Amino acid sequence: MKEMKDMRLVVISGPSGAGKSTAIKVLEDLGFFCVDNMPVTLLPKFLELLGETEGITKVAAVVDVREREFLREFPSIFKEIRNSGYKVELVYLDASDESLVRRFSETRRRHPIDNVDSPLQGIKAERELLREIRAGADMVVDSTNYNVHELKIHLKEHFSQPLSREKMTINLISFGYRHGIPGEADIVMDVRFLSNPHFMVELRGLNGKYKEVREFVFSKAEAVEFIERFGALMNFLIPLYGREGKSYLTVAIGCTGGKHRSVAVAERLKSDMPQELCVLKVRHRDMDKI
Repeated sequence: MKEMKDMRLVVISGPSGAGKSTAIKVLEDLGFFCVDNMPVTLLPKFLELLGETEGITKVAAVVDVREREFLREFPSIFKEIRNSGYKVELVYLDASDESLVRRFSETRRRHPIDNVDSPLQGIKAERELLREIRAGADMVVDSTNYNVHELKIHLKEHFSQPLSREKMTINLISFGYRHGIPGEADIVMDVRFLSNPHFMVELRGLNGKYKEVREFVFSKAEAVEFIERFGALMNFLIPLYGREGKSYLTVAIGCTGGKHRSVAVAERLKSDMPQELCVLKVRHRDMDKI
């Protein structure tokens, strides 16, 4: 059995403009020893040296396509670090192409990919280069619908928690299809078949956290059967995902606007799912949107 080392390593990656700089600043504020754009070949030795330094137990590193050896060397080196017993998590920051193009336009920065004629061309090339890295991430954070302040709050909430390998973290996100499917979702559940409180004048101005809305959504037998079956499915899947080494699972629950049905379902799952199986976090992405 490998020896677990008393050091937490967070590796931040993702395309340019997705929020990596914001993430590393949040981690620095939380007491992490942070390095940006470190050559990945130096990471194992760097961690070894830090392990001999008293008081450093949390480390964060940003690695991306600016470090030209990153794509070729990163998978094997990351596996080596994880197998050495470090408490490691790979967090991938992402955003839609449209959002990234807008951010490059606002900052007037050049894209780090060479020999491209436009930011969009660079974004698409970078996304393809990072495809396997994204697939291997412990957690994907889609910053498309966050402003900087909201992204900081979300990241601070996550990284303030100790890293636990005993329980999987389940992120329940309610959303509205009119605002787009969350890019970080592992599982997407469409609940637009449930009775819609929007058409009830007395409920339209409320959201799915209100008792009256929840009672309306689950007033029919098929709604109750659905939540029981979906809850049972999640209880079945969580240990299986855990067996495969997955530490985070993001479940997106969508209705038309993201205000009533999806919120009610997410809140119901939050109360019904057994806490001994997982750590539950709920975010209502579109609940306050018009």
